[in-house]
Amino acid sequence: MDRTQGQVDPAEPSSGPARVVTLTAGDFTLTVNPVDGSEIEPLRPGAERARPRRRDAAGRAARDTAARPPVLPGAPASARLTPAREEERARLVRLLSHGRSVRLTGPSGSGRSGLLDAVAADCAGVAPDGVVRLSGYGQQQPGELLHALYAAVYEAPDERPLRPDREELLARVREIGAVVLLDDLEMGGAALDELLRATPECAYLLAATPDTKAPSDASHLEEVFLGGLGRAEAVEFLEAGVGRALTEEETAWAGDLRFASEGLPLRFVQAAALLRQRDELNGTRGGDEDEEPGVFEERPRDAAFVPLPTLAEGAAPAELLASRVSESARAVLRIACALGGELPHHAHLPALVGDTHADAAVAELLGCGLLTPVGTRYRLASGVARQLEEVGYGDPAAEEARTAARHYAWWTGHASVTPERVAAEADAVLAALAGADVVAAVLLARTAAPAFAASLHWEAWERVLRSGAEAARKAGEVAEQAYFHHELGVLALCEGRLERARAELEASIGLKGALADKRGTVAGRRALALVTDREAAGAAAVSPPLRLAPPVGGAVALAAPGPVAALGPAVPVAATVPVALAAPVGPRASEAVTAVVPARRDAPANLAEVFAEPFPMSLKPSPAPALAPPVAARPVAGSRKRTVLLAAAGALTVAALGTVVALAVGSGDEETTPAGPGPKVSSTTPDVPAAGTDTAGEPGGNDSAGDPADPAGSGSGSGAVTEAEPGATTPGEGADAPTPGVSRGAGAKPSGGGTPSRKPPVVPPKTSPVASPPTTSTSPSSSPSASVTPTATPTPTTSVSAPTATGTGTGT
Repeated sequence: MDRTQGQVDPAEPSSGPARVVTLTAGDFTLTVNPVDGSEIEPLRPGAERARPRRRDAAGRAARDTAARPPVLPGAPASARLTPAREEERARLVRLLSHGRSVRLTGPSGSGRSGLLDAVAADCAGVAPDGVVRLSGYGQQQPGELLHALYAAVYEAPDERPLRPDREELLARVREIGAVVLLDDLEMGGAALDELLRATPECAYLLAATPDTKAPSDASHLEEVFLGGLGRAEAVEFLEAGVGRALTEEETAWAGDLRFASEGLPLRFVQAAALLRQRDELNGTRGGDEDEEPGVFEERPRDAAFVPLPTLAEGAAPAELLASRVSESARAVLRIACALGGELPHHAHLPALVGDTHADAAVAELLGCGLLTPVGTRYRLASGVARQLEEVGYGDPAAEEARTAARHYAWWTGHASVTPERVAAEADAVLAALAGADVVAAVLLARTAAPAFAASLHWEAWERVLRSGAEAARKAGEVAEQAYFHHELGVLALCEGRLERARAELEASIGLKGALADKRGTVAGRRALALVTDREAAGAAAVSPPLRLAPPVGGAVALAAPGPVAALGPAVPVAATVPVALAAPVGPRASEAVTAVVPARRDAPANLAEVFAEPFPMSLKPSPAPALAPPVAARPVAGSRKRTVLLAAAGALTVAALGTVVALAVGSGDEETTPAGPGPKVSSTTPDVPAAGTDTAGEPGGNDSAGDPADPAGSGSGSGAVTEAEPGATTPGEGADAPTPGVSRGAGAKPSGGGTPSRKPPVVPPKTSPVASPPTTSTSPSSSPSASVTPTATPTPTTSVSAPTATGTGTGT
């Protein structure tokens, strides 16, 4: 047996369970195995995929015939358009011939499908790829519609089915130039825009109902609305359906019906069927005069006269029409109600109904207006299912759905049934799956899923797998549940949904591991390895490359937002950067940029050298850090001047930053030193004139704790501290106070300024190679205080009390 084509070999049994199909899905080779689960592997190196070829005229004609509803037994019904519909037909053909896309809007039963049939015949030679008919019933996303359009125009170059990935699909459908007739459209907005943008060379005729989501303004669709029939047109349409002229009573009844039904053609098709049945019951139809009533029909010999239907019966005629059809037709209606309005192919009806002539019931119901064509199948017309369920046709729905599920489970698993035939019956199969019990649902999903996968109808494949997984979970079938999860993972991998694929495959591997299914576990791990490879390839493709960019304008500033906590007071880092260098080098949108900071000769090699000495584990002499050259800064009044000077001094080099951290920590320890004997901590301050020195010994004046023993605030003495009042100005304070780190001569003239509210940390000394800082001695007293004694000797000395080790000043 050729398993790919599904033909029966006489040497094998007709119901062989194995139907293995190998197909190409993007960059993968997928082997659909109904027994052990699908196997997926990448295309072999060097194996080039053949380009699909376009269908010729004969191929397009065969494809269009396959897309139409099945031909019913008996004489085909002639479809005739009213004069109003003929005008709309000519308008639609004219717009499509000019490449315009049209949205045909009309309520259910307005005759949209019949109008599309007439337009298709007129536009056969307009586009190079002919006319393509699609059905949008149940399609909310454009993906499957694009695949259906691709399959209608292209065919695989070999016997292996081909489902392209998204990139190849968009590239192929962009080249299609056809008139696409899309009936029963159910999407709009962005989804419809995506469909139109993907096929710019196609002209669309979209048939939709008024409650369908409207298209966006950017779609540029022409709008054509189908209204109801006029009075004269309704009477003419009804006479054509009955086959005779109407009486005055029937004409008045037709006028009232037109007003109640808003002139929908479907209501007049059903009304014509009611009049035909009435004529048969009254024995007034031609050809019945020579026959004796009641011999071959279930009619009484003396039948009562049947009046015209009431207006309510004409507006909702499903119950009356169903009561006058054959018993086989009524059984078919019960099956359709159990399947949610879906009608199986007429070849299945004899097995489902139990009547060998049940296939003729479809033509009977279609002539009554109880059925309507939808794509390649029939379903109950609008409003018929609700009317029939109200009178009891939906009561045996559970039993009918179970029967249909068991029948389809046998049929879809039969080796003689091709996947294309299963795909044409997808809606009925899914409806039977939804209404059956869990045991029948698991059996049907298990046999139908491989057929949907092989037919490339992957939306139905996914729906069957999800329904089967849920049914298997409820039924406690762990092995079947593992199979469904494995197939869902393979499907997600083929479609590029890697996260979903990983989740489904891991669930399947866990279930198969619990069952000790080694073969299934190996297949799942192979698929999971492909997921890992694709994730790694995607991460490598998405991650931007690393690019080294030289700094712009010299040194690069430290890009640390916010204040640095180690510096004591809040000092913004942005203040330490010159204005010309403050703007960082911005990376491009697709690549990361790493700024290269030029190294300085006097900078430490690593951060360990910077922060090792400020936090010593033991008391030992620290090496003298190299001092940076003095920086001249314009004096700023009050605390603002000190903040700017501290910021300017802290960002020159990394070594200076470490010095600031060390001195800031030392300053904090000095302020909190208790009074009493103990080791003295040495500190150095710049040379300040006696006239410009305040009671605290600091330029600019800082508040400190006052000593009650010295109310006069004399600035001399080892423990004398003067407490400044708020707003008071003392000599030596102000904007002209000596700059920290810069020595000022004896003739310097300080100016007054504001008194700061708190004492800032001791700033690092900035000395020039010529002048040396004076000697500064700090000794504890009963209250926290500082004493500065300026000396005329330029040689600095540092007093260190035992047991502190003796060290030299930073200026030496």
